[in-house]
Amino acid sequence: MPLTVNLHQLESGPVRLRGVSPSAELAIDRMDELIHPDAKLDYDLEVQRMEDGLLAQGRLRLVLHCECSRCLRPFDLPLDLPEWAAHLPLEGEDKVAVSGEVVDLTPQIREDILLQFPQRPLCEPECRGLSSPPAGSQSGTAVTRSAEAPSPWAALDKLKLKD
Repeated sequence: MPLTVNLHQLESGPVRLRGVSPSAELAIDRMDELIHPDAKLDYDLEVQRMEDGLLAQGRLRLVLHCECSRCLRPFDLPLDLPEWAAHLPLEGEDKVAVSGEVVDLTPQIREDILLQFPQRPLCEPECRGLSSPPAGSQSGTAVTRSAEAPSPWAALDKLKLKD
């Protein structure tokens, strides 16, 4: 079910939204071939009425099951937005859609989560790709170092300039 808030309930004060929502509601499961969101989005939000709109703030958590863009190893990347906030205008050109008395927060949450997706998910910053030895293997590092090509600057180091 989408994350919605009733405008009528906001007249008496802020409304707390807390729980778990299926990530399928966000429609982000097919946004990237290497990133697969967990089945659930944990949320803890407070929504309050402002003069010209709504202010939603709180925490969003989602685990992304990723494949490394270099070595294709699977790994989990926790996505945690501890201080998420959004202003949702009820008037003007950028106003949110109001269906009866209900405002859907899902489009704004979807957009902010997508902005947190890594452009190229990496299992670790030092990942060398498919040619790297398996994790924990130390024997492959000596072979890799000795097989490295000489520096292209080595030839310039040998160059003798006239004074």
